[in-house]
Amino acid sequence: MTFLILVIVLALIFDFINGFHDAANSIATVVSTKVLSPLTAVLWAAMFNFIAYWIFELKVADTVSKTVKPEFVTLTVVCAGLIAAIIWNLFTWWRGIPSSSSHTLIGGFAGAGIAAAGGFGCIEYDKVMPTIYFIVLAPVVGMILSYIISVITLHIVKHSSPSKVDKRFRRLQLLSSAAYSLGHGGNDAQKVMGIIAAAMMANGMIEDTKHIPGWVPLACYSAIALGTLSGGWRIVKTMGQKITKLSPFEGFAAETAGAITLFGTQHFKIPVSTTHTITGSIVGVGLTKRISAVRWGVTLQLIWAWVLTIPVSAALAAIIFYILHKLID
Repeated sequence: MTFLILVIVLALIFDFINGFHDAANSIATVVSTKVLSPLTAVLWAAMFNFIAYWIFELKVADTVSKTVKPEFVTLTVVCAGLIAAIIWNLFTWWRGIPSSSSHTLIGGFAGAGIAAAGGFGCIEYDKVMPTIYFIVLAPVVGMILSYIISVITLHIVKHSSPSKVDKRFRRLQLLSSAAYSLGHGGNDAQKVMGIIAAAMMANGMIEDTKHIPGWVPLACYSAIALGTLSGGWRIVKTMGQKITKLSPFEGFAAETAGAITLFGTQHFKIPVSTTHTITGSIVGVGLTKRISAVRWGVTLQLIWAWVLTIPVSAALAAIIFYILHKLID
C-alpha cells in the first residue's frame, strides 16, 4: 500500500509539472498579444483547466491506462514510467523546449512495460498507434484549421478598421483561450488519471477506469491547475513569439483551432499533445501572412524534440525499471 501511495504522489507531481511545463500552451498566445498580463493569463488558464473536470468523460484516461497489457503492469512499471517522464519534462522545461508531456508519459509507461515483459508484446497497439499517428496529425490538423479560420475571419472583417478589429478580437481571445484551456485540462489531466488507474488496477483496488474513486479526477485537475498557476515562462517566449509574431486576431484563430482539435480528439479517446496542437495552429496562422513569417528553424528544432520524446522517455524508463527491479522486487 505504501508503494501505491508513492506512485500516486509521483503521478500528481508529474501532473503539477505538466501544468507549469504546458502552461505556455494555454497562455503564450494571450500573453504575447498583450490581451492579458502573465499573472491574469495563468489564473484564467488554471481556472478553465479545473472546470474541465465537470465537462469531459474519462475517455483519454481509459486509453492511457491500457497502454500496456494488464498482465505486465506492476507498480514498479508505473513508477519507472513516471520517474522517466518527470526527468524528461524537467529537462525540456529547463532548456525551454516545448516538448509533449503526454508523449513522455506514454513513452515512459510503454518503455517500463517493455523492460518488464522483455519485449514489445506487452504493448496494446490499438491504443498506442492513434497516439503515434497524432504526433503528425495533431499539428497538421491544428495548422489547417487555424489557416481556414484565419482566412474566413479576414474575409469577414476586411472592411473594418484595424483598431476596431484589434479591439473586437482582444475580447474574443478571452473566449478562445478559455476554450483551449478547457481542452488542455480535459486532455492532459486525464492522462495522469489513466496512470493512477493503471497503478490501482495493478494493486487490485479497481477493475477498470469506470471505477476510479472520485478523489482521483479532483486531485488530478487540481494538480494541473496549480501547475499552470506556477507558470512556464521559459517556454512562453518560444511559443508566443519565436515561431511567428501574433496579433489578437491571430491568437484567436490559433487558440480556436487548437481547442477544436483537442475537443475532437478527446471525443475519440485519443491522447494528443497539446504542445504539438497549439504549435501547428500558430504555424497555420503565420502561413496566412507569408511562408517566411514562420521561423522554420525554430519549428524544426521543436519537431526534433517531438520525435525524440517517446523513444528517449521509453529508454530512460527501461533503465529506471531495471534499477528499481533490483532494489524493490
